[in-house]
Amino acid sequence: MKEDWDLLMSFLPAEWEDMAIQSGALKGLRKNKSPEHLLRVLLLHLGCGYSLSETAARARKSGLAELSAVALMKRLIKSGPWLQALCHALFTEQGMFRNPPGHPLEMRLVDATTVKEPGKTGSLWRIHYSVRVPSLQCDYFRLTQTEGEGTGESFTRFPVAEGDYLIGDRGYSTARSIAHVADAGGHVLVRVNTGSLPLRASDGSRFNLLQAVRGLHHYRDVGSWPVTVGPKDSASGVAGRVCAIRKSDAAIAIAERKLRENASSKGRTLKHQTLEFARYVIVFTTFPSSEFPPDQVLEWYRIRWQVELVFKRFKSIAQLGHLPRHDPESAKAWLYGKLFTALLTERLIHHAVAISPWGYELRPSQDARQVAGVPVHVPSGLPGN
Repeated sequence: MKEDWDLLMSFLPAEWEDMAIQSGALKGLRKNKSPEHLLRVLLLHLGCGYSLSETAARARKSGLAELSAVALMKRLIKSGPWLQALCHALFTEQGMFRNPPGHPLEMRLVDATTVKEPGKTGSLWRIHYSVRVPSLQCDYFRLTQTEGEGTGESFTRFPVAEGDYLIGDRGYSTARSIAHVADAGGHVLVRVNTGSLPLRASDGSRFNLLQAVRGLHHYRDVGSWPVTVGPKDSASGVAGRVCAIRKSDAAIAIAERKLRENASSKGRTLKHQTLEFARYVIVFTTFPSSEFPPDQVLEWYRIRWQVELVFKRFKSIAQLGHLPRHDPESAKAWLYGKLFTALLTERLIHHAVAISPWGYELRPSQDARQVAGVPVHVPSGLPGN
């Protein structure tokens, strides 16, 4: 509806229309050269989950655009750089791209999600993707089945170049996955899965992780220990560090409650050591210790965690819609569009619950409005000024 769309546009990044022109998203359109109309059509497909054919039909019926399904796919591909720029602008405005001091380099954040195509017999796919920050460039996109060898989450799904820095969550915390990055000359930072990652001390014995982190008694306490990743009978392993920080009491209480609720829902008995590990954030890294002290290692993981919040929303939104499977460029444009929708959703939620009782920012005070013939001005000091 018109009111909803006008409200949504108020949450878009500044100069979003100029981005469309500069990126070439409108290039080649003979009519309907409107960034607003194009974005609205794209969001019908990306945000609402309509197929290309249905989106094209709705766009024609509403007077937004005269496009066939094929033309819409080509326009989606051409809009990829625009959608990427929109994502980058929203990430930047939310303060997610503040690199730790002294490290203006790019990191590769890897993740995966599953997408089921619409319909009772729709196929289930797993998307493996790598996004660089702060440029937010998708440098790798791969589709696999969801079952069978070579389909699960692992760094082995990604090409790695010498000098790459990869950051992943617990799903990538295996010896084989980490070795894949190290063998290619890359560096890795991964959340430790305490049940699956074999850690060894310098003498080859099993590294007692729980005993080590128990020495962190207060929140903000940070620890670092040299370890090797690999099974005990392995002739070699990947040398690195375990870095850990103790959570605040409030964060510990939340983590423990989630663990208890999850165990209860599945009828499982919760182990005491699981609750103990929940008091800490523990990562393994091969980032050079001379350049990345423990606090900066953890800060990089915090940045990854912030982006992960958007990825979680993306994973929900990705369930809607038809995934392009045959053209890598259309698949990447689809990913940027889904991320953009997720970021926009996050922004809407944040403003609705935190900014004002009416759920949106007021316009600058010079924009007078008329109510029942009386000019109304926005006072200074209100949200949006």
